[in-house]
Amino acid sequence: MSTLHLIRLPISLSALARWAASRNYGWTTRRDKKGSERDAGFDEGCAIHHLLVETFGKGALHPFRMLVASPGKQGHVYAYSRADAATLLEIAQACALPEVAGVCDLAQLAAKSMPETWRAGRRLGFETRVRPVSRLMKPLPHSGGNAFAKGAELDVFLIEAMRRFPEATSAEENMLKAGRSREAVYTDWLAQKLEGIATLAPGVRLARFVRNRAARTGHAPEGPDATLQGDLIVDDPLRFQDSLANGLGRHKAYGYGMLLLRPPRST
Repeated sequence: MSTLHLIRLPISLSALARWAASRNYGWTTRRDKKGSERDAGFDEGCAIHHLLVETFGKGALHPFRMLVASPGKQGHVYAYSRADAATLLEIAQACALPEVAGVCDLAQLAAKSMPETWRAGRRLGFETRVRPVSRLMKPLPHSGGNAFAKGAELDVFLIEAMRRFPEATSAEENMLKAGRSREAVYTDWLAQKLEGIATLAPGVRLARFVRNRAARTGHAPEGPDATLQGDLIVDDPLRFQDSLANGLGRHKAYGYGMLLLRPPRST
């Protein structure tokens, strides 16, 4: 198996927005009650996905994560790749369109090699931005009216809340009373994704949560955008390496599911 590399690529946020607008990438719409389309925001992850694919090829930088420091004029895309920096730059030099140079600073692309082996039992800190959703295997009734259809993609917190409290008008309040916060539900979801790969240490926290719309072909699903932080203990070194390279959960091609590793907390 080839070495896994952690890549960093600086990106101008304003130039990214202009580039995306010129291509109609990442802009989402929704229909109001009268059926008219309304702007629903900009999906930055979708725009970056298209930028990376056009510049380096499909899956070359995947999964990825955009990190932005205040005041937010420039961000850095971090990604795992089986290609090293020299190979990526060679591809970009041959294939990237001229306008890409104004969006990302290819001269500042940097890389480091990740460990080729991991020790079972090793404790590592982590941060991951995820979209904790699941597709329904059967229709799910809810108190607001018609049931959610089979195949609908829903927030796993809402799925649990509606199943536990199908008649409640404030399912979230009832979930909190039952000791099932978003943090708890999302931590359990992450633990399930890592089952047999790594064990989450106590104290995982929900560092950030918003709801947003994702720009996808033909639709713009609304859903959770959550960042979880904590420690994990490696169980299966080979599968753990695969989880770094492949990411966790859904929407991995659009800026979700990347495990960024950190020094573990003091115990």
